[in-house]
Amino acid sequence: MEEDARKLLEEGICKKLLSPGKGAVPSFPNGTKVVFHYRTSLRDGKVLDDSRTLGGHSKPMELILGKKFKLAVWERVVTTMRQGEISEFTCDKKHTALYPLVSQSLRNISAGKDPLEGQRHCCGIAQIHSHHSLGHKDLDALQASPQPLVFTIELLEVLPPGSFQLDVWAMTDEEKLELVPQIHEEGNMLFKQGQIKEASEKYYNGIACLKNLQMKEHPGDQSWIKLDHMITPLLLNYCQCKLLQGQYYEVIEHCTSVLFKYEDNVKAFYKRAKAHAAVWNEREARADFAKVLELDPSLEPSVAKELKVMEAKIRTKDKEDKSRYKGLFNRPPATATTG
Repeated sequence: MEEDARKLLEEGICKKLLSPGKGAVPSFPNGTKVVFHYRTSLRDGKVLDDSRTLGGHSKPMELILGKKFKLAVWERVVTTMRQGEISEFTCDKKHTALYPLVSQSLRNISAGKDPLEGQRHCCGIAQIHSHHSLGHKDLDALQASPQPLVFTIELLEVLPPGSFQLDVWAMTDEEKLELVPQIHEEGNMLFKQGQIKEASEKYYNGIACLKNLQMKEHPGDQSWIKLDHMITPLLLNYCQCKLLQGQYYEVIEHCTSVLFKYEDNVKAFYKRAKAHAAVWNEREARADFAKVLELDPSLEPSVAKELKVMEAKIRTKDKEDKSRYKGLFNRPPATATTG
């Protein structure tokens, strides 16, 4: 242990043992999965992140060693620990420069944010300019002025290679690309079987997988566009699930993001039209249905059917509203009473 501590110090990492844990230090071959809780603080004690409270719930970090995680220092320090050990590692800023980006991702995941978060209302050139802020003041400050950080880590579990199912995020880029068509097909099968919630989760995972790859490309480049063409059908299938689940505003938002890039996508117009109709946006629904007919006149019977349904609902709603207001204005005046 002393030898470990000395080597760490030479690398600019100071280890302080808080609780010793059990057994010997594992061997940690590449492909080992480590599960741990972490708390990240500035040297003055100010806490930036805590996996026990992040996003309002406790969720430990999971890493597959040897998969080139952005924050290499976490891989380095956990391999000096026993299972159950709690230690504090003060790391020089050369080890912590990428922490703001890692923290942003972890915060987004803990908040349950959509994989498209931050890219819904802008793309191309606008997207590049939006990258100057990470969306969190403390992370922006840390990115502007890198400094040493203190990681308090409790190593919960060490799983040897092959003893667990590989998580999507731990796969290589090639493995992810190969997996997406399989996820897409599984989503389609679930959808056909009427398992809408499960299908939407599959499509969501496929989108997240591709977005993860797309983040490594420059917006507008050929590789970025190729990945975007793979994302779009998955996203539209996801929207179909959300239509059936009554998540109409989410459908409007996603379809609008598709149409911002692909102005002639009939499916996006059609799904957005149905979502608008469901939330009484009659003018917007009619405009989108008109665009559907302009792009694909063969859909006229389907559009006519949808418009009939919408008009019937509007008539029913108008009658209900009139009846409600009539009852409201026809009530006898309240009489004053004395106590």
